[in-house]
Amino acid sequence: MGLATLCMVEPAAAQTTRLIEYHMQMEPLKEGKRVALTFDACMGKVDERILQTLLDNKIKATIFVTARWSKYNAKTIAILKANSDLFEIENHGAQHVVAVDYPAVVYNDVSAGSAEGVKEEVSGGAKAIEKNFGTTPQWFRGATAEYTQTSMALVKDMGFKLAGFTFSGDGGALFSPEHAARIIAQARDGDVILTHINQPRRAAGEGVAQGILRLKEQGFTFVTLNEGFAPAPAESNKSPTENKNGEPSPPVQ
Repeated sequence: MGLATLCMVEPAAAQTTRLIEYHMQMEPLKEGKRVALTFDACMGKVDERILQTLLDNKIKATIFVTARWSKYNAKTIAILKANSDLFEIENHGAQHVVAVDYPAVVYNDVSAGSAEGVKEEVSGGAKAIEKNFGTTPQWFRGATAEYTQTSMALVKDMGFKLAGFTFSGDGGALFSPEHAARIIAQARDGDVILTHINQPRRAAGEGVAQGILRLKEQGFTFVTLNEGFAPAPAESNKSPTENKNGEPSPPVQ
């Protein structure tokens, strides 16, 4: 059921408080196949198994960092900056609170709790990137990637593009290595894959690295979000597609 239909039957209050998991997918290519690897760096350190795989194979990726992660990872930041041709750094917020504008707990993470709280989370993350990386982020993905309609509109009004995903490749870094590798390896042309790069002690990272290498073996091209969602040429009416209704895309089994 699409969002337009849902809005016709839901009360106004439900429309503004219903949690939305934001999904997106790139326009499929006529020839070849591509994916956008996106990683969240929420807190903690960096998973060298994943980072080294990306570096060794010259694989592009978009990395969403929080201010709290940036505070303790100067060495990794230097590596990412030295390889800016591969890595696009984007905004994952200040303190990794959920960008939901009413009090809530989502997957054990607390929400910003108000419109002002969402603004602080978004702007705090952006300021940290400008300070630590010397770049201005264009995309925002909040903790848990859950929003309300009003918080989504707020993020966009602040000048950020909202980053979703097609499917999770590591289940919040909780998948087994085998499962993560298999899920990622079954990606389709145009998919935006969400995984984590800040959980070096969890087994899922090994599978993420393996899955990436399998995609390379299959002939996939890896692009950043800015590349994958660049404006369509003037002569073309086609543009990247986004599933904005919060309904999951077909699962990768």
